[in-house]
Formats: sequence, C-alpha cells, structure tokens
Amino acid sequence: MRLFIAINFDESTKKAIQQISYEIKRHSLQGRFVKEQHLHLTLEFLGNIHPAQLYKIKDAMNQIIAEKFIMKLKGIGFFKGRDGHIYWIGIEANKHLINLQKQLHEALKSQGFTLDNRPYKPHITIGRRVKIKDNFLLDKMLTNINQITVNVDKIDLMNSEHISGKLVYSILYTRKL
Repeated sequence: MRLFIAINFDESTKKAIQQISYEIKRHSLQGRFVKEQHLHLTLEFLGNIHPAQLYKIKDAMNQIIAEKFIMKLKGIGFFKGRDGHIYWIGIEANKHLINLQKQLHEALKSQGFTLDNRPYKPHITIGRRVKIKDNFLLDKMLTNINQITVNVDKIDLMNSEHISGKLVYSILYTRKL
C-alpha cells in the first residue's frame, strides 16, 4: 500500500484551486496538472507500507493533540526541474498547521517509521513538468489565491493506487481534531 497522511479539502476549496490551476494550464506549453479530486495538503508521505502496519499509523494519528483551525492559502511558486517545474500553491504561516505536522512526524517516528527529515514546507502541488509561456505573469493569480481559506477539522490516512490505469485516492482512516 502506498500511503500518505493529508488534509483533504471540501468541494468549494477544490473548485477554487482548480480554477487557478486551469488558468496556469491555459498559459502553459506543457504539464501534467493535478485533477480536482486529488487536491490535498500532504502532512507526511509514508510510501509503501505493509497492511499489517496500519494500526501503528492509526495509533500515531490518535496521539495528536490539536484543535480545529483555519488555514489560508498564500502565494504560488515552483520547484525547478529539468523537464519542467512543479507548480504549487503555498500556505500562509500557521503555527497550528506546523504543530500538527510536527506532532504527527514525531508520533510516526516513535512507531518506527522512516520519514523524510527535511523541514516541512507546506504546499499544494497543482502541476508537474510544467513549462509556462514567457508572457504569463504568476502575480495575476495572487489575488484569487490569497482569498482561499480552509477549515481544518480532520486529517486523513490516504491510500494511493492505480486501478485500471487511473490514479485513485481512498481514505483508510480519519482522525477528527
């Protein structure tokens, strides 16, 4: 099982993000853009995990002490790549989000999981291998992005698999905050 823990978005948030993604796609020469149903904010990527380990992940998620909070999207950027860039939407600095991710990270490590130890940089991936036309300015998108807020009241353990050639995400466990 290929697993990750994420904050999933409600339909209106997904639609707002998808509109921004669509505008970038319209002004790009190439790219693979994330489908609306796959939009999320990853808290921890676990990778390939044996099903017998699921109880450890659920235990780690249940150790978290966090309340509901509001998260605001902010900015747009990209990670450079040889065959195009990975475009993302950023998250405004949020101590609740950082604390949630840190607790989750430590709880998973205490359960024996090997995790990426780079500093957490919250972002929502919207496109991979993207090449933008020279005349498009990302700054035009900032007003729309900076108006999107997300009510965070749960986190989800997600399974990522290919079924009949299509990427499918399914929720295996939900931890309410």
